Amino acid sequence: MWGIIATWRMALEGIEKAEGMLKEGGDAGDAIEAAVREVEDFPFYKSVGYGGLPNEEMEVELDAAYMDGDTLDIGAVAAIKDFANPVSIARRLSKEQANNLLVGEGAEKFAHKEGFERKNMLTDRARIHYRNRKKEMVQSELKPYSGHDTVGMVCLDSKGKMTCATSTSGLFMKKKGRVGDSPISGSGFYVDSKVGGASATGLGEDVMKGCVSYEIVRLMAEGLHPQEACEKAVAHFDRELKERRGKAGDMSLIAMNNKGEWGVATNIEGFSFAVAVEGQKPAVYLTKQENGKCVHELATKEWMENYMKTRTAPLKEL
Repeated sequence: MWGIIATWRMALEGIEKAEGMLKEGGDAGDAIEAAVREVEDFPFYKSVGYGGLPNEEMEVELDAAYMDGDTLDIGAVAAIKDFANPVSIARRLSKEQANNLLVGEGAEKFAHKEGFERKNMLTDRARIHYRNRKKEMVQSELKPYSGHDTVGMVCLDSKGKMTCATSTSGLFMKKKGRVGDSPISGSGFYVDSKVGGASATGLGEDVMKGCVSYEIVRLMAEGLHPQEACEKAVAHFDRELKERRGKAGDMSLIAMNNKGEWGVATNIEGFSFAVAVEGQKPAVYLTKQENGKCVHELATKEWMENYMKTRTAPLKEL
């Protein structure tokens, strides 16, 4: 059995690429890296990689992580600029005995020394998004933060190896140097090939307040189905935040166990995810809450067409 699951519709093309590799007996590490790179390289997905939304100084700072569920090796980068595929740098760091999480200039020096591709990640389209948001803020006191759709994935190959990975440009117009949950083990991601893996997307500042990805893996280890584990962990932490702080930020988590079974839970409306498992073609689902449970429905052709139309529509400056 093999499978791969990812946050958001933007992961579909990456999932399709990984599916081809996994069908041929490919490695879960290679498949998940290729899948995330597909998202990072597409300029119209404005929360990941090339074309990602900039910080308040109009710089694109990227966070990414990779974890090997066989060895529990972890690699991560945070606030890295001007490199094309942060997930690949994170995977390379996972092979180091120490210095597995590098940030800013240190991450950039490592990437340069290792020969990773330098690239200006700020696109003209992202500049327009930035300038429009600045004008909107002046006119209507709009809060700058939005666009925090991390791509997170969990992958299982036919040999039973599991991996997970994340990549994001973080909050739109964040403070320079801000880091969210995505490169933080246990919060943004966690995987153990003996059990399964999980990954998160949402408001990193709130997701980081709990080790939700790890908690889902722990619950799966106790025998819970990934869907049960996701719902229990997300509902509990959402409730805790609201009781202690009066509110909870966006939080959506995906999971897959070592049998290829999967689950998804969210505290928002309109969360989408992509999944492919042996015997099932890659598909995009939408999740909604009904009576305290998360119900998944296949995205319609109309929804899929509108998604791409919206994201690739020409932009004009306000």
